[in-house]
Amino acid sequence: MTDNGADQRYLDAAAAGDLEAVKAALADGADKDAVDHEEASAILLATRGRYLDVVRALIAEGVDIDAQDQTCFNPFIHGCIFDDLEIVQLMVEAGTDLKRLTRMGGNGLTPAAEKGHLEVVRYLLENTRINVNLTNNLGWTALIETIILGDGGPVRQQTVELLLAHGAKPGMTDEWGVSPVELARKRGFDEIVAILERHQA
Repeated sequence: MTDNGADQRYLDAAAAGDLEAVKAALADGADKDAVDHEEASAILLATRGRYLDVVRALIAEGVDIDAQDQTCFNPFIHGCIFDDLEIVQLMVEAGTDLKRLTRMGGNGLTPAAEKGHLEVVRYLLENTRINVNLTNNLGWTALIETIILGDGGPVRQQTVELLLAHGAKPGMTDEWGVSPVELARKRGFDEIVAILERHQA
């Protein structure tokens, strides 16, 4: 970030959701891709506050929507992690880079599946070409995440069905060579076991 006072006003305005102040700071020469001390961009700051008018205006301004802060957050990743379907849709429609990774090495689908954000998972699978079989730093795919970090209930069952319907490989194992069906069986998730077995796990 530069020492330009307009940059700080721009970032503060984005964080506060003050669209007029954002526009004024840009008119005063603020760098549209300025970042704060944690490398968060204005559009990420606006995303955190769900200031969608500011987010849309910054997309129209041509800011770097993919820039990531020190913890790998950008608006798309934020939306996937915090179950904000509207933000996810905005970013996908704006051409976000689906290959950007979280700090755990997953793509946007990974935390959405992990946390049981069913509609975000559905949207990504039905509307993008995000890698459904990406393996994160822990050796887990989105399919494994939703099994081992969930309760095996209806949302997780639907998530498994969606992932499999969109190309998730039921035979891809965890880092210890344990398959999704074995992971589900160990947890007593009989419904998920049945779904996986139907897909020739």
